[in-house]
Amino acid sequence: MASKKYISLFAAMFVLFQSIGFAQTSTDWGWDWKDSSKVPTKRIPQYNEFLNNQYPYPAKPRDQWELGLSAGSSFILGDRAILTGGYNGGIVGGISLRKSISHVFSIRGAYNGSIVSIPSSKATVWAKNYTHMGSIDAIASLNSISHYRGNPKWDVYVFGGYSLIYTRVMTNQGGSLHNLYYPQTNLIGTSNFPNDVPPVNGRHTWALMHGLSYGGGVSYKISNRVNIGIEQRFTVPMFGNDYLDGNKVGNSGDQYSFSTAHLNINLGKTAKRVQPLWWINPYNYEYNELNSPKHMKMPKVILPDADGDGVTDQFDLEPNTPAGAPVDSHGRAKDTDGDGVPDYRDKEILTPQSCFPVNADGVGTCPEPACCKELRDMIANMQKAPVCNISSLPSVQFKRGDKLTKEAMQLLDAAAASIKANPDCKVKVIGHPAASKAAQQMAWERVNAVIKYLVDKQGISESRFIFSYDGGSGDANTIDLQGTTEEGPNTVPAPHPNLRSRN
Repeated sequence: MASKKYISLFAAMFVLFQSIGFAQTSTDWGWDWKDSSKVPTKRIPQYNEFLNNQYPYPAKPRDQWELGLSAGSSFILGDRAILTGGYNGGIVGGISLRKSISHVFSIRGAYNGSIVSIPSSKATVWAKNYTHMGSIDAIASLNSISHYRGNPKWDVYVFGGYSLIYTRVMTNQGGSLHNLYYPQTNLIGTSNFPNDVPPVNGRHTWALMHGLSYGGGVSYKISNRVNIGIEQRFTVPMFGNDYLDGNKVGNSGDQYSFSTAHLNINLGKTAKRVQPLWWINPYNYEYNELNSPKHMKMPKVILPDADGDGVTDQFDLEPNTPAGAPVDSHGRAKDTDGDGVPDYRDKEILTPQSCFPVNADGVGTCPEPACCKELRDMIANMQKAPVCNISSLPSVQFKRGDKLTKEAMQLLDAAAASIKANPDCKVKVIGHPAASKAAQQMAWERVNAVIKYLVDKQGISESRFIFSYDGGSGDANTIDLQGTTEEGPNTVPAPHPNLRSRN
């Protein structure tokens, strides 16, 4: 049963935690997410994906271990203090090593050694407890995460874990201290301690037992390397032990109470590790990025421009100019000659002032010089002239007669696509006959075979072909196709029909 002293201690610690748990902190948020030197090798792929905006979460950095040194008061919460009205007490010292799992949770291994004196009603020592205790604690930090500040200066935490207890109790019998006897059968895992005080000076003076520990603490960060704190630990033997204070009353069971002050030092090179994660608020990245984006892909700002003239509506003094109309820097339609007719409607953009006033088309009263009219008409005719954009068409080979080979048909099929895509082009189909009548007739038949294939098989209008053959300047077995804007006949009479070939 806990005394009023320990209830008061709990209350004081609770008030302390409440008063300091949400203390404001510095704006230094612990580390730069661009710094790959603090990212372990196994997390480099995630780091690279995050850096290239292929993954939304930054890689968890390496962090330091925390070495802790502690000293303070130790107590046995048992029967003796209640029976006598006095308070037992002693000293405890320890060492620990703590490592983070996340920004909230961490694991700590600790050793504590203590000596406790239990008084009698006559102010003499009734018993002494000597204990070595090894513990593994799971720790939860309560204020590392906050939406309203950066990194904490205080670490308020609770913990629970397992303890292995090695203890010896000496009791006052006959005016002197004697070792309390723990039977061999009552070592780890049993609860069959005798109901009366066991014999003294037996063989087994040390007992080894399991225990459960719990408690809480608070630490204050002096620097990124050092912090100090206070902690309260309670340890309960798992299978009950009512002899820790050298006395047994009922079946209440005794407990250890360690109230300690801590000096904690972070271990590890700061060039490769950040401070322990419970000192870093995980929301730092999100809030700093929202405040001053350095990583987010920000969408391009598009300002409204109703008429699409390149001047945003906010600064456009003429927000309804027609599409394509040239405008000045204020969005107004340009009027180069100042005749009152905007350039997009002005048919005479540079009207001399001597020719003002102008008509609705921006044309002045001065007659147009003959040279200018001729030049204007020539330019207009050039603009109206069709342009053929077919750069190259194939040459068709004939092996004998006027029969198209399979390869020749494939070439003409490919050429048909270019011909159809350029409707302004005509196609000159050119044969190269020799001087003989038979060669001239054969060239005619081959040119005719090419035109007929493109008309009948590809559906190209016959009017788009120009029937042509020269005087034998090319290969007599080849028919050339050539894109052109020229005019010419699409059919010609056979030169020597009586010499028509038979395939």
